[in-house]
Amino acid sequence: MRWIDMSWAEAKDALGDGGVALLPVGSIENHGPHLPLATDLLSARRIAEEASRLGDWLLLPAVPVGVSEHHRQFPGTLWVPPEVLKGYVLAVARAAATHGARRLVFVNGHGGNSATLDMAARNLRTEAIYAFTFEWWQAIPDLIAANCRQPHDHAGEMETSMILAIDAELVDTARYAEAAAGVSEWGERRNGVAIGFDTIDFTPTGVVGDPAGASAEKGRRFIEGSAEELHAFCSWLSQQSEEALAPKARLT
Repeated sequence: MRWIDMSWAEAKDALGDGGVALLPVGSIENHGPHLPLATDLLSARRIAEEASRLGDWLLLPAVPVGVSEHHRQFPGTLWVPPEVLKGYVLAVARAAATHGARRLVFVNGHGGNSATLDMAARNLRTEAIYAFTFEWWQAIPDLIAANCRQPHDHAGEMETSMILAIDAELVDTARYAEAAAGVSEWGERRNGVAIGFDTIDFTPTGVVGDPAGASAEKGRRFIEGSAEELHAFCSWLSQQSEEALAPKARLT
């Protein structure tokens, strides 16, 4: 159920009993020379849409730009500071809560947003607004491992498969060889210390992994599996009592 499609009269009926609302949060950033800048936004939005259909969960308008300054050397990347993203999702969550939607799931498509969204959720909990962050790659690790040679990537086999399933015309398959940077891990470390702050510090193409093994079929499996996990979480969240979700009393 898309929030923006409802009239206020329909919203009054739909929100009368509260319910769970989904807020997709993405990014507009480098995803190699072969994938669109909106890869994370497209993935988060599609998974949220599919989960919404499964459970008739409320679907809020997606947040397109996230915390992506570490990709700034790659043309086309947009970003906002963490405090701006946090302030925005807090404001949206508070607005939704005034209409009865006090249980939300941030459907996050970009790892750079994670810490900010988690902090926003912690803040909201003190206001009796219960928000949680769902990240599709965290929800289906076994499915990803069974389908990808490198389970963790950026614009590699996993994410390329997602976009092939969403809109294959957005994928430039002729640039796969150029995209493969020979980098297998995100970041760079020395003696356990992270020394690569910007993406370009450790991958000249903006890619971690190799997109060569990607397929639309794999992407469909990831979308379906993620949507089912998100739907299951929303079902659990909708059944929790206020007491179970609220902060515990201070120890005395």
